[in-house]
Amino acid sequence: MGWILFLSTLVGVAIVGFLITSVMERRGEAKQAKMTNPIGEWEPRNEVWGANFPREYETWKKTEETDFKSAHGGSAKTDYLEEFPKLVVLWAGYGFSKAYEQGRGHAYAVEDIRETYRTNAGMPATCWTCKSTDVPRVMNEVGVAEYYDASWFDRGDQIVNAIGCQDCHDPKNMNLRISRPALAEAFAARGDDINEATHQEMRSLVCAQCHVEYYFQKEPAKYLKFPWDKGFSAEAMEAYYDELGFTDWTHKLSRAPMLKAQHPDYELYMTGVHGQRGVSCSDCHMPYKNEGGAKFTDHHVQSPLNNIANSCQVCHRESEATLMTDVYSRQNKVMELRGIVEDLLAKAHIEAKAAWDAGATEAEMKASLTHIRHAQWRWDWVAAANGAGFHAPNTALQVLGTAIEKAGAARHEIARVLWKHGITDPIEMPDISTKEKAQRYIGLDPDEMEETKAKHREELFPVWDEKAAARQEAMGLPANVSDKKAISY
Repeated sequence: MGWILFLSTLVGVAIVGFLITSVMERRGEAKQAKMTNPIGEWEPRNEVWGANFPREYETWKKTEETDFKSAHGGSAKTDYLEEFPKLVVLWAGYGFSKAYEQGRGHAYAVEDIRETYRTNAGMPATCWTCKSTDVPRVMNEVGVAEYYDASWFDRGDQIVNAIGCQDCHDPKNMNLRISRPALAEAFAARGDDINEATHQEMRSLVCAQCHVEYYFQKEPAKYLKFPWDKGFSAEAMEAYYDELGFTDWTHKLSRAPMLKAQHPDYELYMTGVHGQRGVSCSDCHMPYKNEGGAKFTDHHVQSPLNNIANSCQVCHRESEATLMTDVYSRQNKVMELRGIVEDLLAKAHIEAKAAWDAGATEAEMKASLTHIRHAQWRWDWVAAANGAGFHAPNTALQVLGTAIEKAGAARHEIARVLWKHGITDPIEMPDISTKEKAQRYIGLDPDEMEETKAKHREELFPVWDEKAAARQEAMGLPANVSDKKAISY
């Protein structure tokens, strides 16, 4: 009886201790969340928010770090066209054949879109939509449709603050909110109300404002839309685009009507085990952190592989080495199939060009071009998503498998057309072993692209910065903000 009373007392003390700790933690969180400096409804400056939430802001600033590189990702700057030169051929005639780099941290969003060779006078302002906290402010000032219906150059002096607080939080109470209308509109088109989402669902949906597949409608002009009407899968979106007759560009070599996937991370994640079990994007990429007795969300948005202890081992009890091996084993399988599809597609585009050169007709090429369109869309649906397929390895492998089948069917149809026009020998493949060789093969001049961007750096960007700085000077920064160099409004 004495031992029973002793053990019962220990359990009781432990429970009471846990409850006291929980209450104190919640009080600490409430005290931390109390804003001493009011934040405007559309305040884009992350450092202004940081005056109220220094822990979150200091961890957000770590997105400036570029020293982590995993086997298939990370924050280090990587030129994917250098690493995979065949991509230049796959995107011939499209901006991605000029440049395609690993996205660095959120802090570099504005800088990187300025610097990439892909940005030019012909791009719409819609391309700024996921790059800056200034976007909701401008949308609120001029109207959503009016914001989209402008050129990328038109908005350059207004979009200056990198991805941050305003994109995901309501300044009145710090609740998660949707600041980009396209996501809410996509839910409504499916008969769903995004306002009914739970807090845990919102911890993924704020990411889904940008980490998704999208396209620009013709009416209203350049309007951003998600192709989710038929579903979230690669096949459902392919059917949506086919029914709409939508084409991102016509391939320069094969003349196929092409689709370019953006980064369907959310769509792929929903088919994986983490998404199906209710694990949010934030649970892995922004895990909770304890510091000085306060519990808060780590805003260093990064690869979980650089923070396995807090991201993975909260649920998985294996060692870091074991977990890393598990991740890489899945990613390596996806990357192996990716490489097979890329090789088949590069050959298909080049062989299709040979068929056209031999006198093939549109009727003769129609079937093969449709196969190319579908094969490359499915490949890109996996390849463009972050994580090398890890968000849903089974889905990624299945989609790549069908891409291989369709790419093979395209080459078979092209071979029949070539034979019909008297070409029976295999088409000689050009030397596309490096980025530069591949670009010159499809008609791009790397030196000319650099000259164009250098002109932007010398003549365009300084004008944007001067206009933004003038607004900054006229408005000033609050006295409690330490970063006096921040450009804003």
